[in-house]
Amino acid sequence: MNERGVGSQVRRHAALIYRDPAEYAASVNAFVEAGRTAGEPVFIAVPSAHWQVFGRPPFGAVSDGASVTLADMEELGRNPARVISAIREFADLYPGRAIRYVGEPLWPSRTLAEREEIARLEALLNVAFPDGRVSMLCAYNASTLPTSVISAACNCHSSVLSGGQERSNPAFNGSYKVATWLDAPLPQPPTGAQELDYDYDLRPLRAFVAAAADSAGLTGVRRTDLVIAASEIGANTLRHTAGGGVLRIWQSQAEVICQLDDGGYIADPLAGQFKPLRNQAGGHGLWLVNQVCDLVQIRTSNLGTTVRLHMRKG
Repeated sequence: MNERGVGSQVRRHAALIYRDPAEYAASVNAFVEAGRTAGEPVFIAVPSAHWQVFGRPPFGAVSDGASVTLADMEELGRNPARVISAIREFADLYPGRAIRYVGEPLWPSRTLAEREEIARLEALLNVAFPDGRVSMLCAYNASTLPTSVISAACNCHSSVLSGGQERSNPAFNGSYKVATWLDAPLPQPPTGAQELDYDYDLRPLRAFVAAAADSAGLTGVRRTDLVIAASEIGANTLRHTAGGGVLRIWQSQAEVICQLDDGGYIADPLAGQFKPLRNQAGGHGLWLVNQVCDLVQIRTSNLGTTVRLHMRKG
């Protein structure tokens, strides 16, 4: 399989569209073995149930001693905004060397909101590693996923591998702009959502979120994490905008959802995707929010920014 460069960005970003375990195993193992032959460490993030494909016991997120590291995507990628940082942390272990990444971020039980953020992740992967050191293979099971999901995934990749054949993707333009349709506003909160205007003082915001979390049955760390995440986004509002914001919170059967809207604009589509340096002045808030929430959705334009935080009840 040829490596296809896209400008100065990722060395290769291919979508593996497979239909059975044999095709999956053959394609992934060929990609991994090619990396090992070339002396390129490999980071594999797929559901743990698929680890058996690699012919070795599950090792979690630790190396097997042969420059191959396994991670459970169902844990790492629960919030897809954590994945880019994990790849970067792996690459940082091998400065100056090319690396490979195998990812499988999507399975049938993923929600619509999660699917949207996975498509955003795939688009961001095209611009997240401009040094050209990273080759990527992203697997999608065509026998269990809707055709529309497969099409969205393919649009974010420079090539598609299927049936043992790889072809260039003419729809791919090599940038994040391939997913501009993902910047459409989120659906409106339900009519019964609780609402709070906030400005200057975040104590009422924290108390409001804590009370709503209690009412929804969130307890312990999950309750605390939601309060912290909402407070971090509220602090960004006060730090970066001239006015305050509006917080809305509601619950579904499975999760508590907290949305904050303000008049700011986030220019960097990778904001919150990388772990900030210890002495870095900003960027810690969004990073922290991505780590503690089960899903984070950000939509931003010149009209303002919406950040939607999802926290599962279970």
